[in-house]
Amino acid sequence: MAREFSTVGVVGLGTMGAGIAEVLARSGVRVVAVELDDAGIDRGRGHLEQSTARAVAKGKLDEPARAELLDRITYTTVLGDVADADLVVEAIPEQFELKAQVFGELDRIVGPDTILASNTSSLSVTEISVHTGRPGKVVGLHFFNPTPVLKLVEVVRTVVTEPDVVTEVVAFTQALGKVPVVIGDRAGFIANALLFGYLNHAVSMYEARYATREDLDAAMRFGCGYPMGPLALLDLIGLDTAYEILETMYAQSRNRLHAPAPILKQMITAGLLGRKTGRGLYTYDGPDSPTVVPDAHTPTGAASADVSIRDIQRVGVVGTGTMATGIVEVFARKGFDVVLRARSLDKADAAVAKVRKSLDRQVVKGRLSEEDRDQVLARIATAVEFEELADCDLVIEAVAEELAIKQAVFGALDEVLKPGAILATTTSSLPVIECAVATSRPSDVVGLHFFNPAPVMKLVEIVETISTGADVIATAHAICAKVGKHPVHCGDRAGFIVNALLFPYLNDAVKMLEAHYAEADDIDTAMKVGCGLPMGPFELLDVVGLDVSLAIERTLYNEFREAGYAPAPLLEHLVTAGRLGRKTGKGFRDYSR
Repeated sequence: MAREFSTVGVVGLGTMGAGIAEVLARSGVRVVAVELDDAGIDRGRGHLEQSTARAVAKGKLDEPARAELLDRITYTTVLGDVADADLVVEAIPEQFELKAQVFGELDRIVGPDTILASNTSSLSVTEISVHTGRPGKVVGLHFFNPTPVLKLVEVVRTVVTEPDVVTEVVAFTQALGKVPVVIGDRAGFIANALLFGYLNHAVSMYEARYATREDLDAAMRFGCGYPMGPLALLDLIGLDTAYEILETMYAQSRNRLHAPAPILKQMITAGLLGRKTGRGLYTYDGPDSPTVVPDAHTPTGAASADVSIRDIQRVGVVGTGTMATGIVEVFARKGFDVVLRARSLDKADAAVAKVRKSLDRQVVKGRLSEEDRDQVLARIATAVEFEELADCDLVIEAVAEELAIKQAVFGALDEVLKPGAILATTTSSLPVIECAVATSRPSDVVGLHFFNPAPVMKLVEIVETISTGADVIATAHAICAKVGKHPVHCGDRAGFIVNALLFPYLNDAVKMLEAHYAEADDIDTAMKVGCGLPMGPFELLDVVGLDVSLAIERTLYNEFREAGYAPAPLLEHLVTAGRLGRKTGKGFRDYSR
């Protein structure tokens, strides 16, 4: 029989504590809310009254229900008033000494069966628990802000937490309407441990001037479907908060990728903490405002204003795979004449048939008329010989992701293309400069990394080598905008922006699973429910393909020689065993049933 938690103590009535108290009271639980002084109680009561008033205004709560909710909460400045509680949740500031002191006092006050929980987001629950005489009845109960809205709760078990305690707390959080995930006691738990490594990596890229803040954020929004870019999210969280979490993670993991980027400390010292101060990585129109305003770092486009843009009328595409046919469709639908080059006429016809099938789907959905479909198809010509691409203004290579094959294509194109033609590669991981040096015109070579499916995905990474001409970059940007894509710019290094940020995060998730800190389902749930990501890391790995993911991770590791990028052994073993994800029916999950 499930244990009943009829009375719960909440220690600390800041934004988080008040939110936890509201969630508990809304579910019919009697709450004893403790603060240091009357001023703290007034602030906490104010949080609750404002939050519940907003819920009434939005029709999510009526006035009688609001009155009952507020009536279930008793306020006190005496910690001993939680003596009869079945569960006490601590939600005081993230300072270990304070938390340890509170837990020691609670241990002496409450009954022997009372469970003690900390809402810490990064401190060791184990270290907190040993300041009590009941470490087996201490858990982490990490709610997310704003607590009344966000569903995720991380239930943190230590090595000595009693299994029944975990089971009872999980059942209780489910009864509150939350989505609990169980995690071992490690810095950052699930969501923060995976999220903040990614955020730190992004701010390091910005610090190194590898890409602008706008392009870094746009790349992850348009390339991965994330609700916010990493730098905008850091400003929302607060750079000081992010720094503290990273410091805690690094102190435990000693993983250099968790060491806060130096720019974070510099900005904190300067008082630039993010939205709450009106300026952080971006500038806002006032403290706590979400509205970004231009500043000295906002791109103006002035740098390329006097750079000529080449005229692009005819586009060649080399390849017949999904990426190639998608790019053909993108350009033909925007009015460009397109030449699709294949190794044989049969392959060329099959590729055009794929384009037609894609267009037919748009006709069925009412997004394209039959007449427009026929006009798009009429703009597509096929070719087998490279010479048939001679009059193209832009040729995009989209063949197999093997350097030798790409170099052979670029060498052949170099011999037949007219002067001034731009050569582009869609590589997602190989050095663009390696393709450029296979030609006699490296200044005309650029990376144009489209994302699959190309007709749907908005992002294109424009990859500039040390040899690429400024007019080629400007032309690439203009042509991407003309076909309805969002271009972002970056240098020629492994992973570019999206893969360089995405795959270390995926690798960290595999290492977390490998170390038995959490199950794959819980990790996926934490990142979807807690961070608003469209897919969890293991869902995504299985869709991308474990072999493809491993190849990208090896490329990143080989280029940067960063120990944290070394592919997780579990991923290596699954690929060796032929478990490659959805395409083979088994990966991290079994799809064969």
